[in-house]
Amino acid sequence: MLSAPTAAPWAPPPAAGDLSPTARRTLTAAVLAAHVAGAWALLQVDAVRAAVAQAAPLMVDLIAPAPEVLPPPPPPPPAPRPVERKPRPIVTAAPKPAPEPPVFVAPPLPAEPPAPEPVVAEVAPPAPPAPPPPSPPPQPKTIPATAVQYLEPPAPVYPLASRRFGEAGRVVLRVLIDEQGRPAELRLQASSGHRRLDESALAALRAARFRPYTENGVAQRVWALVPINFELES
Repeated sequence: MLSAPTAAPWAPPPAAGDLSPTARRTLTAAVLAAHVAGAWALLQVDAVRAAVAQAAPLMVDLIAPAPEVLPPPPPPPPAPRPVERKPRPIVTAAPKPAPEPPVFVAPPLPAEPPAPEPVVAEVAPPAPPAPPPPSPPPQPKTIPATAVQYLEPPAPVYPLASRRFGEAGRVVLRVLIDEQGRPAELRLQASSGHRRLDESALAALRAARFRPYTENGVAQRVWALVPINFELES
């Protein structure tokens, strides 16, 4: 038969001096963690949290903060010393003798040419004044019909159409008789009212010849009024 195992005798916990430094630090951290966890668990209760808030003392810091100490400014840099410059020695050269100025010899002046003989300008005589323009010839005067004389009297032709249509009337022509007795210009002074009769009278007077009109034996151009009648025979 097997016998039941016997319990081992109880051994006391090792003393703190017997722990190693690592075990000692671990034990201390465990104890602090247990205290912190217990305190946090108590603070979770509302009644405990209120009691702790009332019993907590009011801490006032009456110590003034220490003044800020500024670092001293850096010392100014030393002023540069003036550099003494020694004057350069002045080297004077020996004076050179001034060159003699060149001698300028003026060339001889050319002989003056003989003075030209004065030219006598011939002054043309003034042109004679222009003759006055010829006076316009006098306008021919008008003579009466009784003063007109014919070498070949006008012979008007009665147009057949005028006879057929019974056209009749008196034509007065103004004629300019030149110095040779020819009609130089003809004008219709008064119409008969029929173009065929007027044209027949102009053609008849254009073919006529006049005796030149004279005054003191001198032939002159004159105007004259010449009437020509066209009458139908009954």
